[in-house]
Amino acid sequence: MAGIAQIKPVTSLAPFASPDDVDPTLQLFLEEANARLCKWFGHASKRGPLPLVSVLPEVAPAMRGLTSGELLDELELVMEGAYQPSHPGALAHLDPPPLTASIAADLICSGLNNNLLAEELSPSLSRLEKKLCSWFADCLGLPASSGGVAASGGSLSNLMALVVARSQAGLRGDPNAVVLTSCDAHVSVLKAIRVMGLADDSLEFVPTDDDGTISMDALESCLSGLRNAGRKCFAVVATAGSTARGAVDPLDKLSEFCRKEALWLHVDAAIGGAFALSPKKAHLIGEISKADSVTLNPQKLLGIPKTSSLLLVADRDHLLNTFSTGLPYMEPPGGLSHGGELGLQGSRPAEVLKLWLGLRQLGQEGINHLLDGALNRRSYLQNQLDISQFNIVSGPLHLISVTPKGVDRDKAQSWSASTRDSLLKNNLMLSRPLYRERYYLKVVLGNPHTTTEHLDLLATLLKESLLEESH
Repeated sequence: MAGIAQIKPVTSLAPFASPDDVDPTLQLFLEEANARLCKWFGHASKRGPLPLVSVLPEVAPAMRGLTSGELLDELELVMEGAYQPSHPGALAHLDPPPLTASIAADLICSGLNNNLLAEELSPSLSRLEKKLCSWFADCLGLPASSGGVAASGGSLSNLMALVVARSQAGLRGDPNAVVLTSCDAHVSVLKAIRVMGLADDSLEFVPTDDDGTISMDALESCLSGLRNAGRKCFAVVATAGSTARGAVDPLDKLSEFCRKEALWLHVDAAIGGAFALSPKKAHLIGEISKADSVTLNPQKLLGIPKTSSLLLVADRDHLLNTFSTGLPYMEPPGGLSHGGELGLQGSRPAEVLKLWLGLRQLGQEGINHLLDGALNRRSYLQNQLDISQFNIVSGPLHLISVTPKGVDRDKAQSWSASTRDSLLKNNLMLSRPLYRERYYLKVVLGNPHTTTEHLDLLATLLKESLLEESH
């Protein structure tokens, strides 16, 4: 890697760590790898969010295994071509820099190689996962009967939630059963419908109001129309933090509606759920405590390395009733259940370790600081943008999307593409979502390294882009 001093390599790295004594060659190899990673972090602001070049090493294994020095050099090639979330201008997506303690926990997780399939394969970590899920459920205000399971990403959490909802509704064998959600819901909801073998029209998209939240009038109308057509609806998926603007559906009204209509309420809070961890910010996502199930993705804002997602349910037994098979090849659990009985995944790494250690590193004050910082950056940037020039869509969270006023869709498309490229040349990376059939530039303000200077530059360049577009 450019600018990184080479460390004298160890030449004889054993393929497996010794069970009899400390392996000095492994220890040195890990120290060298960590040194290069730390220097990669330390050079972030001198580079850009995206690499200028990307050269991959050979993929297929050579006849002779590589020495530790060769392995480290090939790692550097991959690092050279990696996206850099620690760059202050990395504002495109919900991928903040990783927490330092969580990096160490991820390494330990790999070294332990425990399996959360069953307690005997992960004694302490299975208990840790259950306790951590209970703590999150308590933060959300879910009842004492609640619990959850970690999952490999929010898409899987959403899928499992809908599988549970259909099972509880007694509609496992009905391919025409329907889920209602807003037209701004995450694409993972559509994927879940397809994976579950439901009909193509089993996902009913409900229009949103001007603020990007689901229209309650339209929701009632959709449900009435479905029932008149003889279709059975088993769940409503609410969004607590939409992808394009961070909008939050009215959870209080939705929970009342679902209770009245005997429907399962799942809240996709992958983006906004972290705000429930702060007593002063929990109101931003509303009455999430009344949900039947919730998806949380601590990786989106808290800096937990990917992947880190949780599915929480108001009644933990619903997970067991849906996914339990008995695991006849495992010893009975010491607690209520094995981890493999609570979700779709069997073998799972102990990803909960990096979540737990990251939260312990932050403490409540650190969590509050991250959340406050993200919201403050959103407010600051929004105040720098001229609403007479830009159409700005946002919500209560830390996302903003902008597009020029007074131009047609084609102009908005060309502006968003050219402006994104221009911003990249200044090491500011935004994303380019298609929202309501119009291209926007989206800014995600969860990067703690982003300062007001970066935001001032961004606002200036956005303003200048309108002048360039007019010419």
